[in-house]
Amino acid sequence: MIKKCNFKYTGAMVLGMHDALVEITGIIAGLAFAIESRRVIVMTAAIAAVAASLSMAAANYMAKRADGATDSLTCAAYTGATYIGTSAALLLPFFIITNRLWAILAMGGVVVAVILIFNWRIGKINKKPWVRPFFEMLSVCVGVSAASFLIGQAAKYFLGVQI
Repeated sequence: MIKKCNFKYTGAMVLGMHDALVEITGIIAGLAFAIESRRVIVMTAAIAAVAASLSMAAANYMAKRADGATDSLTCAAYTGATYIGTSAALLLPFFIITNRLWAILAMGGVVVAVILIFNWRIGKINKKPWVRPFFEMLSVCVGVSAASFLIGQAAKYFLGVQI
């Protein structure tokens, strides 16, 4: 039997996971459509993921400190670790699949799976509905990722960059 769990670091995990889903998905998709080399895509996205995870962890640490929280370092660790773990899952298809368009599709499946599993598990633990939060998180993620992709394509066109 699963007892109700008031997991106090869920917010820190959502912050790291969702930011990685949106940011790294947008970066990978933009790179994959602009660059043919999988190695360059993976290297660039991995560097961005590590830098962004450190930035998110530091930002969450400072935000919690500003609120007077005594567990700001723990919150920061959850945010950074979840960001890195999510980013690694997003990059995994590019290590396995040689065709970058198929890898992008597989990455989309990873995005849906991560959001689904996370919301289902948190909903089950807290005995709350999980379907609505799943679709809400998925909609935000897809919307922001699509906007990032369009911005990248516009920048590529207007700056005349060909790699």
